[in-house]
Amino acid sequence: MNPIIAQAATLNGLDWGVVGVAVSLLFVISYVFGREEKDTDDFFLGGRRVPPVVACLSFVATEISALTIVGIPHTAFTENWRWLQFMVGSALARLLVAFIFIPAFYKHNCTSIYEFLGHRFGPATQYTGSVYFFITRLLASGVRLYATCMAVGVIMGWPLAATITLFTVISIVFIAFGGIKAVVWAGAYQALFFVIAGAVVVVYLIWHIDGGLATAIQTAHEAGRLSTFYFKFDLNEPSTFWAGSANGFFVGLVAFGTDQEMVQRLLTVKTRKTSQKTIISTIVTVLPVYWLYLLVGTLLYVFYQQSHSLALPQELKEILPHFARNVLPAGLKGLVLGAIFMASIDSPLSSLTSSFITDIYRPLIRSHASEKHYLLVSRAGVVGFGLVLAVIAAACAPVKNILWFAFEILSLTGGPMLGVFLLGLLTRRRANHSNIPAMLLGTGICVVLLLLIKQETLKLAWSWLIVIGTAITFVLGYLLGHSAGCLTAERHNR
Repeated sequence: MNPIIAQAATLNGLDWGVVGVAVSLLFVISYVFGREEKDTDDFFLGGRRVPPVVACLSFVATEISALTIVGIPHTAFTENWRWLQFMVGSALARLLVAFIFIPAFYKHNCTSIYEFLGHRFGPATQYTGSVYFFITRLLASGVRLYATCMAVGVIMGWPLAATITLFTVISIVFIAFGGIKAVVWAGAYQALFFVIAGAVVVVYLIWHIDGGLATAIQTAHEAGRLSTFYFKFDLNEPSTFWAGSANGFFVGLVAFGTDQEMVQRLLTVKTRKTSQKTIISTIVTVLPVYWLYLLVGTLLYVFYQQSHSLALPQELKEILPHFARNVLPAGLKGLVLGAIFMASIDSPLSSLTSSFITDIYRPLIRSHASEKHYLLVSRAGVVGFGLVLAVIAAACAPVKNILWFAFEILSLTGGPMLGVFLLGLLTRRRANHSNIPAMLLGTGICVVLLLLIKQETLKLAWSWLIVIGTAITFVLGYLLGHSAGCLTAERHNR
């Protein structure tokens, strides 16, 4: 038997101890910071008393997720490092969100960011934006939940259905009790744990690669696995610098400016300026984490190139959990499992519920109830959305590349949602009801284009879809709306 395999075997007491301690601390945090939730302001915004450094780390943990921990190493293992081109656009998007989006959200004292659409246009646009968020976040988060359960199932040898059930129950209990304060503080802890787990795997791989880091870099370079910037201008290729950075910019605007799950973290700090500093600081905190897990994937490629006797998983999307189960020794295996396990608990259930209560339930279903009632319905909403996520996760089993699949989903609905936010932020157009056909048409065109791309009828990289959807919605909304001036709507309020 290979000596590396011999020392790995199955989970033992040390692994269970690492996982147990890591997850127990999460529930301690949930108890400590989730006590005395008096109203929905506490439950959804933490009373805006969360320290900036905690909000920053929680933002990073939410951005990373299990999809990153599992998907980024797979991408680096099978492809290269061109993912970092995406981060160039993403960094620029954070700056725009800091100085254009956040001031508007604080000006209107938003609990749900779709309240801004209500103030700017009217209730029809607010409800449509909220529905778009539900669809986008449920689908994307279902993929993320699948990534977690697939990875844990590989390590533990559990069936997918049982793993999804377990994680759904844990997430529901965690979020329903603690609210956003538990989510944010736990996220800060998770971010640190992700870095430690990734760093330990990197050190282990370097130690077990013949020739160490120098040989690993040389081997990966010769195989094209370190290719980062590709400046060829080709609309058919999604991995060029132009397509990657443009996609990163628009996806960043969608994720950090129009997605309640991400923005909710930024609204838990006290002032607008603090929130702006928080998102800008994420530029320098999240990049090393992405780089770390890209390095994990590259080192795994070199490790398996040298270890011909070790079998690869049947599906390469399982490469990191497969490596953890079959190669890593006791303790380290538990560390990786703990990181993946915890990444699933930072779920979108709080943001989905906050948008549902603020944008739909309170104004349309029960407008004059007590805060106690809304808090009770909020916790019930966590349960309902948790069950929907479980169904979506189970349906994602046939997906081959879970990372790119998640971004394809975002491209279809994210662009139209971004288009209507930009219309409200950058113009004075009043276009309440006309925004709805603009968003629907933008989505419909993107769906048709994606189908044509998949059938290879259209020669266009899918990464341009989010740009197209944003432009169509913005232009149609502008043309269909009546003019109230063309200057920036919110600039004089900053």
